[in-house]
Amino acid sequence: MLVRRAALLREKRRIERRTGRVENLQEFFIMISIPTITQLVLSLTIYNVWILRFKRATPWRGGDAKTMRDEFLAYGLSPSLVWVVGFLKIASATGLILGLWYPALTRVSATVLAVLMVAAVAMHFKVRDPAKKSLPAACLFLAALYVALSA
Repeated sequence: MLVRRAALLREKRRIERRTGRVENLQEFFIMISIPTITQLVLSLTIYNVWILRFKRATPWRGGDAKTMRDEFLAYGLSPSLVWVVGFLKIASATGLILGLWYPALTRVSATVLAVLMVAAVAMHFKVRDPAKKSLPAACLFLAALYVALSA
C-alpha cells in the first residue's frame, strides 16, 4: 500500500512539474484510478476464463468448442499449447495484480496480454467465427493496451 501511495505521489509531482500545478486533486485521483480499475478488471477476467471457466462451455468459444482444450483444437493448435498460453495469461494477470505494489510489472504484463489477445482475435478470424465470438478478446486487447500505455 505504501509503495502504491508513493507511486501516486511521484505521479502527482511529475504532473505538477509539467503543468505547474494540479488543478483539482479529485481529478488527479480519478485519472490514476481508471487505469488501476482497468488493470484489476483485466486480471480478474483472465482468472475467470482460465481458471473458473476452463472446462465450461461459453458462447464465446471458437468454433463448436465446449472447453478451452477443444477451442485450441478447433483453431488447429497443439493441445500442449493450451498450457503454455494458460501459463502466460495467468502469469500476466498475476503480474497486473502485483503491479499495484510493484509498478514495473504492469507494463510488461499488460503488453504480454495485449499480444496474446491479438492472437486470440486472429484465431477467431482463422476459423471464421462470427464477430460476436471475438468481441471479448478484442475488448481485453483494448483494456490491456490501455493499461500498458498508462503504466
